[in-house]
Amino acid sequence: MDGIWMIDAAKECRPEYVKGSSYLPPRGEREGLRTAEDGQASVQGFVHRIRPMGGVVFVVVRTGRALIQCVWDGELPDGLCEGACVDARGVVVEDARALDGFELKATSIEVLSRPAAPSPVPLGRRRLEASLEVLLDVRPISLRHPKERAVWKTEEAMLAAYRTYMSANGFTEIKTPKIVSAGVEGGANVFKLDYFGRPACLAQSPQSYKQMMVGVYGRVYETAPVYRAENHNTTRHLNEYIGLDFEMGFIRGFEDIMKMEAGMLRHMMATVADVCRYEIDLLEAVVPEVGKIPVIKFREAKELLSEKYGIKNRGADLSPEEEVHLGQYMKETYGSDFVFVTHYPAGKRPFYTREDPADPGFTCSFDLLFRGLEITTGGQRIHDYDRQVEKMRSRGLDPADFESYLMMHKYGMPPHGGLGIGLERIAVQLLGMHNIRHASLFPRDTGRVDP
Repeated sequence: MDGIWMIDAAKECRPEYVKGSSYLPPRGEREGLRTAEDGQASVQGFVHRIRPMGGVVFVVVRTGRALIQCVWDGELPDGLCEGACVDARGVVVEDARALDGFELKATSIEVLSRPAAPSPVPLGRRRLEASLEVLLDVRPISLRHPKERAVWKTEEAMLAAYRTYMSANGFTEIKTPKIVSAGVEGGANVFKLDYFGRPACLAQSPQSYKQMMVGVYGRVYETAPVYRAENHNTTRHLNEYIGLDFEMGFIRGFEDIMKMEAGMLRHMMATVADVCRYEIDLLEAVVPEVGKIPVIKFREAKELLSEKYGIKNRGADLSPEEEVHLGQYMKETYGSDFVFVTHYPAGKRPFYTREDPADPGFTCSFDLLFRGLEITTGGQRIHDYDRQVEKMRSRGLDPADFESYLMMHKYGMPPHGGLGIGLERIAVQLLGMHNIRHASLFPRDTGRVDP
């Protein structure tokens, strides 16, 4: 495996998974229009902005996804103002100059409710002119802006594509506990809580449970919150995020896991490009076509970074600077937005990670970088009972504290492995945002638990 080799996502993702998707609803339904029996259309939503022009008034209505321009001829109804909730009815007219190429020639606009105060942020403008802190302080309102809400619509498509691909490849969806007796990742970075007089904590990962469920179903996956009590205040860290996890048994090597992820990402990005055209255009994002993904060993990546960029970091992980430069190199050299980095030092990886028999001291593990940011950590697990017990003891852990975890090993497990993906990290890179908090509906970091 010395040198850079490739995983071809196109070969791992069967053609039927990247054809036109069925997620995309019909145009009218997508934009919030409803058609009555008399042929008139109606739209319900918020008044986004009001523009008088040449004897008529354009009332732009914000639905759950789109902006629909309504043309009103005459005096405005009482109570109509920006932020009001309305039910507008009329006839749809094609017009290339209008939003999305059509408008609603309104015959009635019913005001359903009026705001008690003006919006704290200017929702009617093309861009929100406010700091990130202000946007987060008034998050229930700032999310109403088309660009802000477009982020989650894109993430929704990612989740739907992930579920579809996993299910189509024989994985069973599971939901694991988030209140646990101990963390499985090691270290003290857990949120501790009092569980009816007993110590407990919030789960850092579904790791132990998804391994257990491999013994039940063979292949499992989950989408759920993950909690990390890490005292980081950076543009790339959250203390609660959405994890996309899967675990698969009867693998021949950790390469099988990387291949599964490559196929899934190809399907995910193709789905986003298909069903989120409105959001992608609005956010001016570029969706990559996932093709051949370079694979490089950790040590060789370090050597490359030292040779090409003069970075002489001898740490057991890649620094943010190294990730950026490695992503840049792979894009320029191989045209790939992704790169797998394998064989991290054993001391860097958790106690359940299998070491490579052919490369002592290094693990059958990997990270996946997307445009210079780590979005995935995964690898093959130890499945032999005696080896797992030995590994725990070598780390200073008492196997008696992991009795329920070791039960699966004791009574037989196949070779298996899996990974965890940070949804917000994929989104922040895909959409070209500068801070991961933009990619979370209601972010939780070291200083924010509200709203």
